[in-house]
Amino acid sequence: MRDKQSGEPILNLRESILGPEQRARAINELGTREFDLLVIGGGVTGAGVALDAASRGLSVALVEKRDWAAGTSSRSGKLFHGGLRYLEQFNFGLVREALHERGLMLEKLCPHLVQPIQFIYPLKHRVWERWYMGAGLFLYDTMGGAGAVPRHKHLSKKRILQMAPGLTSEGMIGGISFYDAQVDDSRHTMELVRTAAAFGAVAAPALQVIGLTHDHVGKVDGAIVQDLESKKEMRIRAHHVVNATGVWTDEIQNFAGGRADFTVQASKGVHILVPRDRIDSTISIFVRAEDSVLFVRTWGNHWLIGTTDTAWNNELDHPAATSTDIEYLLRNVNRVLNVKLTEADIDGVYAGLRPLIKGEEGATSDLSREHAVQTPVPGFTTIAGGKYTTYRVMAEDAVNESIKQLNLSGIAIGAPHSDTAHIPLIGARGFDQAAQEIRSQANTLGLSAVTVDRLLRRYGSMVSDLIVLMRSRPGIGKTNHRWCRVFAGGGRVCGHP
Repeated sequence: MRDKQSGEPILNLRESILGPEQRARAINELGTREFDLLVIGGGVTGAGVALDAASRGLSVALVEKRDWAAGTSSRSGKLFHGGLRYLEQFNFGLVREALHERGLMLEKLCPHLVQPIQFIYPLKHRVWERWYMGAGLFLYDTMGGAGAVPRHKHLSKKRILQMAPGLTSEGMIGGISFYDAQVDDSRHTMELVRTAAAFGAVAAPALQVIGLTHDHVGKVDGAIVQDLESKKEMRIRAHHVVNATGVWTDEIQNFAGGRADFTVQASKGVHILVPRDRIDSTISIFVRAEDSVLFVRTWGNHWLIGTTDTAWNNELDHPAATSTDIEYLLRNVNRVLNVKLTEADIDGVYAGLRPLIKGEEGATSDLSREHAVQTPVPGFTTIAGGKYTTYRVMAEDAVNESIKQLNLSGIAIGAPHSDTAHIPLIGARGFDQAAQEIRSQANTLGLSAVTVDRLLRRYGSMVSDLIVLMRSRPGIGKTNHRWCRVFAGGGRVCGHP
């Protein structure tokens, strides 16, 4: 349903709360209804699929075995970016698509959660390197998302060292600045789930799929899940099931039977966090590593440095950084610093797993788009691969395939085309007006400018509800961690910069 004046969809914000009471109600509904679509996996892709399908009018169930974004989607590089390195591989289509998505996030879908971030790239070769990187960044500025962020600039050595005195001047001849976009990935994924729920999706975490069910002709028609809190099992019935579990794709595929044309290989990416005072710079830094690139970007009171790219063949639920990973990151970032970092400077480490597509021998699937969608058995579609930035495109492809399969099986789903490019996430609609309101009342509410900015970047236009809460409970703004956790209605919300 859409507003008659604005044309924007009307959301049921009450249903978007993800607290314990809502979870209990969702579990009851999951066990008693039959859905058009059951989505397995509460990361960014599964959440995106749920929103895309629910916004088209399908009845949707979304389950996650841990918490929303608990796996890969909370352990990313915290960037919406096109991928400069893909230009070197001449994968212009992927870069264009990713930059288009970056522009949508910045300008329309979630401007409260995504902000431009400026990087500098120190140069060591006067002619060819400046020309080479400049040409690549020219394409980066003009493909897909042109205008969403400022264009790149060539800088002198003096200017680079003014902005980043902590960089070593040895061998430096100047540099280039450019922009990408930064995001709180786990918060963004949770808001995707909330927006899907506002469109009617029934979502619940801590539900682990322990098997898939089949009808009398072998078509997948639902799943058996275990509530990890109560340990009870129940069946969820659905006309179609979407497997959006990332690196756990093959495990769910085994429940379905049949064989897809691809498998998923987990690739580990490690990031470290060091205090801001350990690197003397006012700007984030792009570093050429031995075999890839590193982003050294601001993240609250820390620098977030990463990432690595190594195969992971161990237990998927708990990827771990090794001493080799840490040494790699320190060695490569220290190549551009005049005061070297050591292990003693590290405040935190996290490791995430990327789901990389690996085609089976003789496969006929087209895997050139960096993600793959396939229906290996009736009633069961898998979406795998891709990158965080292109989650919305992946979700659209998965729902298109699901609707196609539903229609082929005789279940008439007259859903329109995807509209998620025009659906702002919760907190985005009315963001500018809410920002003006809380800034004008900051002194009265006892909020510093830093706190106001943090609240806006977390809640967006929902800060209007916070203002009502703070007026009714004077002094609550001084206990940030208490009320920000309560108000969010569940999920990991604190600990962000």
